[in-house]
Amino acid sequence: MARQRKGSSVSAAWQWSRTAATQDALLAAAREVFTAHGFTESSIADIVERAESSVGSLYHHFGGKSELFIALWQQHQAAHEEAASQAVAEAKAQGVTDPCALFDAGARAFMNGSWERRDLALLFASGDVPPGWEVMRRRRSREWIGQNDSLLRLTDRPEDRVYAAILTSLIGEGAYEVAAAESRADVDKIIDAVCEYARRLMHGGPWHPGPQRLPGPPPELDPAAP
Repeated sequence: MARQRKGSSVSAAWQWSRTAATQDALLAAAREVFTAHGFTESSIADIVERAESSVGSLYHHFGGKSELFIALWQQHQAAHEEAASQAVAEAKAQGVTDPCALFDAGARAFMNGSWERRDLALLFASGDVPPGWEVMRRRRSREWIGQNDSLLRLTDRPEDRVYAAILTSLIGEGAYEVAAAESRADVDKIIDAVCEYARRLMHGGPWHPGPQRLPGPPPELDPAAP
């Protein structure tokens, strides 16, 4: 059995730390360059210069500009999921069991993330993306629908799947409007309005049997409201 060289574990830890730091630097630089110039007009040279790295290092860690863009998007999605999951977990810890209330907690956390990372949210909504990214985005959207399907305790019936898709799309569009908002006050109004629309849709859902109807605008947005 080969004897481990003294200090090799320390060396491996140092190498991993160095690799992680390099990846973080490249992702941070890519975020600045992509959000300033868009994917198409951004160059690898600009990214590595800002990261104080090298072209070889970028290709070694990510494979190219497209892969770096995708890694940045995946990081953004992971942050969304972590925030939403934590909000739902905290609501459950406080005794909340109503699926509609749990959905509301996760939706608010998701949309707040779009404000906190609005530069990225607007970048990914711009349409200036690498080839193949749209396929990944659609796949991720289906995963979000599945997660909301489970959270809302819906069945496997096609109509319930469509129901979850509509609610998921509503939150996604709300997240874009949040990212494009001009102030935190506007963000709060948008989130409240989106969650009110979702609440009205859920009021006619499987938890509240009875005739369903399309919801009107929240009272504060309805020009006919007194």
